[in-house]
Amino acid sequence: MNRETQARLREITAKLSEILEQDTDEQVMVFTDDKTLKELCGQINLLLLDRQKMKADFRKQEIASKKMLANISHDIKTPLTVILGYLEIMRLRNSEDEALQKVETKAKQVMELTDQFFTLAKLESGDKNIEMVQVNINELCRENVLGYYELLVQKDYAVDIIIPEQHIFVQGDRESVSRILGNLLSNAIRYGSDGKYIGLFLREELDFVYIDVVDKGKGIEKQFAASVFERLYTMEDSRNRSIQGNGLGLTIARNLARQMGGDILLQSEPGLRTVFTVKLRRWGDC
Repeated sequence: MNRETQARLREITAKLSEILEQDTDEQVMVFTDDKTLKELCGQINLLLLDRQKMKADFRKQEIASKKMLANISHDIKTPLTVILGYLEIMRLRNSEDEALQKVETKAKQVMELTDQFFTLAKLESGDKNIEMVQVNINELCRENVLGYYELLVQKDYAVDIIIPEQHIFVQGDRESVSRILGNLLSNAIRYGSDGKYIGLFLREELDFVYIDVVDKGKGIEKQFAASVFERLYTMEDSRNRSIQGNGLGLTIARNLARQMGGDILLQSEPGLRTVFTVKLRRWGDC
């Protein structure tokens, strides 16, 4: 094999590695009169075309599956709403029936789970409308903390709230931001109950605004930190019915944050301090 052929083979190898690593739709091009090398490039490009087609088909199937899940979730919600309506009427007629109360509680849990599946499916299929507007994040933080005030007092939690007096505005959908905060606060109360502490700290930097939701409970081991944002993942404690979760809340929360140009970050020192940080773009910093 002569030096020119070796050089062309190295070019082909380098280009193919670049295409695979960067996951682009390019093809391998080499300028040579060598018939064998031309045939080799032709076969490689045919394989790359097949790969592109498989990727496109997979994306279509994935989108179709997510839309189907959204439709199924919607179809389930309709009869559940009717069932809950009848259960409420029956409970009002016989308020002391414990079995009926338990059935109604379970039906509400199924409705909540269905609603979360529906929301996640719409988010992942791109069907959920997120309207980016100016949101007063100071006001929204206060509203969400106040929503848990009675529960925190009842459970004797120590509470630290630092929200600047000066108004801070973010780019986001008000309902989505509120849902994120509600999820993080309820999780901190549910899983951080051992520490009897909740903290919420609002701070801003040049381009982003950060909301830290802190608890001092058992925390999350490093090897599980990335998994808590995966759908249907639940911490070991979720087997305890008193703090049971369904593993969708954090998935939805992070998805919402990312669709608004932000994110949710996690830092945890088990037994000491766990911090979920909501990162959102400041208003006007597009």
